[in-house]
Amino acid sequence: MAFVNWLSPQVQRFIDDHIDGDIQQLLLKKSPFPDVSIQEIVQQIKGKKTAQRKFPFLLKQNIIFPPNINIEQTSSESTAAYKAKGLNGQSFLDLTCGFGIDAYFLSQNFENVTLVEQNPELIQIVAHNWKILNRKARFINQNLEEFLENQLLSKADKKMSFDVVYLDPARRDLNNKKKFLLEDLSPNLLEIEEKLRAVSSKIMVKLSPLVDISYLIAALQDITEIQIIAVRNQVKELVLIIESKGASRSKHDIKITCVNLESGEPEFSFNLNDEKDAKSEFSGSLAFLYIPNNSILKAGAFNLISQQFGLKKLHPNTHIYTSEQKMEDFPGRILSIEKIQAKDLKKGSKYNIISKNYPLKPDEIKKKYKLNDGGNQYLIFTQSIKGKEILRST
Repeated sequence: MAFVNWLSPQVQRFIDDHIDGDIQQLLLKKSPFPDVSIQEIVQQIKGKKTAQRKFPFLLKQNIIFPPNINIEQTSSESTAAYKAKGLNGQSFLDLTCGFGIDAYFLSQNFENVTLVEQNPELIQIVAHNWKILNRKARFINQNLEEFLENQLLSKADKKMSFDVVYLDPARRDLNNKKKFLLEDLSPNLLEIEEKLRAVSSKIMVKLSPLVDISYLIAALQDITEIQIIAVRNQVKELVLIIESKGASRSKHDIKITCVNLESGEPEFSFNLNDEKDAKSEFSGSLAFLYIPNNSILKAGAFNLISQQFGLKKLHPNTHIYTSEQKMEDFPGRILSIEKIQAKDLKKGSKYNIISKNYPLKPDEIKKKYKLNDGGNQYLIFTQSIKGKEILRST
């Protein structure tokens, strides 16, 4: 293994001693070890620093980290653990193993695990780390299309079927430009869809948070669920569950699951039919204001959230809700508010400014009214059926 020299106690101690140091300054120095470059040491420091924030379960002695680009594109521990909820069976296949974070969590309730990765160094690193973590798998260094083709060409007694197949298609081109349409991904999901169905009846696909849900529903058959996963109100990924059960079903029966991890907010699930049939009532601002988290806004559950929580919507184009009495367990921000006039705003006051369905953006509002960022109060510029409103949290 090319990284065996990185595992010496001296190298590992040096990495730990410099974890909080200046990486740019370190890169200007010569490595104290003849068989390990300073660039390799910095790679491990960067990986460990990312693990502190993104996947702390890897903060163990002798864990190896790949180049930063492979770490940036992997899931966090919290999103991977969420996706693993309810997954179990005899056999699991990850066709795009990468650094193996998703695979580690998704496969934990399966007896047989197969990980496919075309990058030989990366699959070696994963195999090493899984040995440290006391997890077993079959590690295959192969292009996923070749792996699928070999599976389909295998004799009946050698063919493998899997209870769950997972893949996370590459979403960047050679110029590092982000891609999100299915036909632009690598692999092209539309081209390999039938091969995937031939090896498993349940397929799980991680996609960009930018992809349009209606586009996915039109492009793919047998989607049973779409998970919209946010972390601290930033939508990180969309996950498709595709299940071939042989029975035809309406696309309006697809389950949409919205979650905002690390927020303490409840999960919100619905079928497309639910939103299609839901109706909102409208009102000017009342005593409490409700701003849905971004996973729900991405899902487009604009009327259903109003109906299920008994809230009034401010305006057809303002996805903010209001009530006279406080409704608990809302999946988003709840603010006690008062309506104010522009003349009530004092120059230099500190506010967290929100602008929804309002002509000015937060920066423009700050400039116009000479306000500063910060403080404990929110200032909401919005529009209700009664017209423009300025609302202040109390």
